[in-house]
Amino acid sequence: METLAKEDKEVLQLERLKKTVNSVFENVPFYRAKFEENHLQPEDIQSLEDIRKLPFTVKSDLRKNYPFGLFARPIEEIKRVHASSGTSGKPTVVGFTENDLNVWSEIVARAICACGGEPKGILHNAYGYGLFTGGLGIHYGSEKLGMATVPISGGNTERQITLIEDFKPTVITGTPSYVLNIVDKMEEMGKDPRKTSLKYGIFGAESWSEEMRATLEERLNIKAMDIYGLSEVMGPGVAIECKEAQQGLHIADDHFYVEVINPETLEPVPDGEEGELVFTSLTKEALPIIRYRTGDIASITKERCSCGRTSTRMSRLKGRIDDMLIIRGVNVFPSEIESVLLKVEELVPHYQLVISRQGAMDKVTLKVEINERFHQLIEQDMNHEQVKMLSNKISKKLKSYCLVTIDTKIESPGKIPRSEGKAIRIIREEKIPSIPS
Repeated sequence: METLAKEDKEVLQLERLKKTVNSVFENVPFYRAKFEENHLQPEDIQSLEDIRKLPFTVKSDLRKNYPFGLFARPIEEIKRVHASSGTSGKPTVVGFTENDLNVWSEIVARAICACGGEPKGILHNAYGYGLFTGGLGIHYGSEKLGMATVPISGGNTERQITLIEDFKPTVITGTPSYVLNIVDKMEEMGKDPRKTSLKYGIFGAESWSEEMRATLEERLNIKAMDIYGLSEVMGPGVAIECKEAQQGLHIADDHFYVEVINPETLEPVPDGEEGELVFTSLTKEALPIIRYRTGDIASITKERCSCGRTSTRMSRLKGRIDDMLIIRGVNVFPSEIESVLLKVEELVPHYQLVISRQGAMDKVTLKVEINERFHQLIEQDMNHEQVKMLSNKISKKLKSYCLVTIDTKIESPGKIPRSEGKAIRIIREEKIPSIPS
């Protein structure tokens, strides 16, 4: 399936798309109303290009139909339910039939295999378990592949280190910020992270830069691969980098059809051009989703990868539309700022952007943290002249690379909170209207 010819893949995608469209029309009142509103019938979908006739789905649609209003199967057929945290209102709820769970496990098994996982190996899973899809999604895929799976979840960092030393896994999974936290703790305990049994890392659930990849690869002596997924579409495994090329993420496009649109005009953009990712599930039974606007910015290519796979590849995420900052009229993503900071040798890879309201304008303050070596060099004096020089250096690099001027606050080692899950990069000191998606 991963090396299927383009023509054969498109035949399969169209067959599955038609089945999905029929399912939502027959079983989901929300979609039936949308179709009727657009004078659309399932038989109007006769080609993959016809997908553009279908309505978009956005996150608020899931919230408005909370909890089970978008399910296409009765609750007695649902084997598992996941949900978002609901911190900004009602959570988004997703369901899985038994077949959905089997398909998901197979997709994730393929993803782990692409990243170097092998049957009879050991995988250390530091993604959070529970309603979050990350932990259980990776867990069942790892077991499907035939790996011994360590369900450590996030947190309890010293115990994580003990199990890595004792169990000798070859693969570690988790958010890049938390795995970096594990590395920091190892070094703090006088251990060498480069001497573990780990060979491959599968990191996701947050945007991370190429500079962060280089940091993780160098400090852990591994290959670090990016995994992509979102619960509304399935969970982890929607796309994955391969260990051979690490040049874009292979989308499981026998199960998910991807489009890239201009988020303002909603029109498609050419392959290779950045825009908003839109996914349609092709095989989901419990919660089939039509043209879901992810809010994630990336591009796609349909060229064959050097690894031999023919699946559509997406670029690594540039960021999320709602994470984009507008600083004095310039659009900038946190990942672009991260790229600059990781090139400053006096800093550790932990930072936060604090946004506050100053009159009618947003004020952005960048908090960065110096490393122990620089801290000792300035004799722990945070008012030292070299701290001011470092702040100026960071400001100049941000101005040169990101075209923005940001107030920078230098913190001493350990002052910026460490993550045990997704890193909190943006702090809003008061409620500020978000950028519409």
